Amino acid sequence: CPSGRKIQSSRLGPSPPRLLTEEEFRLQGEVETRKALEELRSFCQSPDFSAWTAVSRIQSPKRFAEFVGGASHVSPSEVSVHEREFGLDSLFIDEQLFEEEEDDEEEEERDSN
Repeated sequence: CPSGRKIQSSRLGPSPPRLLTEEEFRLQGEVETRKALEELRSFCQSPDFSAWTAVSRIQSPKRFAEFVGGASHVSPSEVSVHEREFGLDSLFIDEQLFEEEEDDEEEEERDSN
């Protein structure tokens, strides 16, 4: 009976949302970041934006002006630092660290027995 199925499914509650794969998560992050940066640029170019107030409060007005004009929001050196910390090299280092920690824990267990 179809109505019985509705009652049963409402008792169970909503089904949990599907989790994103790593690739979907990365892609969604890139799309949403690009979209938000464009919205920020548009707002900064609108008459409602007080440019003088913003410029007086930021550390690098020239960089901000370049961003509003269409330049990247990150510098090449910032990209390099990010790649070192979060890129493939960091994954290799993390794996090595975790392997060392696991080896240390195994040794401690053997010593305690």
